[in-house]
Amino acid sequence: MMRSLWTAASGMIGEQFHIDTISNNLANINTTGFKRTRAEFEDLLYQTQRLAGTPSSEVTQHPIGIQTGLGTKVSGTQKFYTQGSLQQTGNVLDIAIEDEGFFAVEMPDGTTAYTRDGTFKIDANQDIVTSQGYYLLPRTKLPDNFEITSLTITPTGEVSVKVAGENDPREVGNITLQRFINPAGLTNLGENLVKESPASGAPVEGTPAAQGFGALRQSFLEMSNVSAITEMVDMIVAQRAYEFNSRAIQTSDNMLGSAVSLKR
Repeated sequence: MMRSLWTAASGMIGEQFHIDTISNNLANINTTGFKRTRAEFEDLLYQTQRLAGTPSSEVTQHPIGIQTGLGTKVSGTQKFYTQGSLQQTGNVLDIAIEDEGFFAVEMPDGTTAYTRDGTFKIDANQDIVTSQGYYLLPRTKLPDNFEITSLTITPTGEVSVKVAGENDPREVGNITLQRFINPAGLTNLGENLVKESPASGAPVEGTPAAQGFGALRQSFLEMSNVSAITEMVDMIVAQRAYEFNSRAIQTSDNMLGSAVSLKR
């Protein structure tokens, strides 16, 4: 059977994965804090018919070899943690990170996850939580009789609020950020959350706006860093590559048909 059939089939499988990745980017173009993903590929094994440098005579050798490639496969999916645009919302519980860093949140099983999504809420116990109800870490509990419109979060993470009957705002907590040596190595969990992995390294905690950490912007949200134009161009390239590989399969099939018909 012709190698080109399987080689081109691997290309079609790879481009289907490429389209899947692009589709996920486009589907999340309005997801708060979403980061674009790029599919990456590598070539497969080679069948070596002759090695470069093998003797061609007693005194000469072949300068090049003969190798046949067997196609491609997905080697990884790269997340790009570039800054998304900031959009003003007017909501005092919306927080954007300007530059590097992640919010830490406590999962129901007690583990810690991380997010760039700053759409925070207040639960029935007056804790600051995510849209799923996960606690923002360090936990920040608001006092009784607080005035929500007076809630202030500084660029360095200090949280203060005015309480009825008091003249001065009361500081109730400090938001810290986490960063990683290799954020592209983080494991995606869905719900705008990621968790550390051996590839990402351990989290490093720090104060917002300190060296290596981004500043907080209250009443702003970080939008997705997906560019619709870039994704559409990548989609066209992936579609054409898929068609080229399917045409290679059709050509191989025609060649096999010609070989079969030789004895008619």
